[in-house]
Amino acid sequence: MGLHTVEPKTNGLHRLLWLVLGLVFTGIGIVGIIIPGLPTTIFMILAVGCFYRSSQRLYDWVINHKYFGEHVKRFREGRGMPKKAKLMAFLSMWTFVFFALLFGIPDQLIWAKIITSLAALTGTGYILQLPVS
Repeated sequence: MGLHTVEPKTNGLHRLLWLVLGLVFTGIGIVGIIIPGLPTTIFMILAVGCFYRSSQRLYDWVINHKYFGEHVKRFREGRGMPKKAKLMAFLSMWTFVFFALLFGIPDQLIWAKIITSLAALTGTGYILQLPVS
């Protein structure tokens, strides 16, 4: 089987659960196209991972989509991110993180500020380790 040929679960219930989860991620990803600050690509990557276990048709739809398909396909093939996409990811992520830390999260919720900071650092580390394509 090729990289872009799905391997659906044989158990019908598992396949249905993967399909529903993929549709949820797809919905969030599509909302991310409209809402600034809500990422699209990561949710579509998650969706394609779910569709890989449930639906060739929906998997193909995601990786061939004109807006986010190339990014998802590049990720699936291990080709990393373009330099400009990495820069935009860092700028948008840290803009929203700093906004959340300074204005969005109340000072008494220090644990929320710590978790937000750790999540942002983890995301930054992950993006840094991706190859530049």
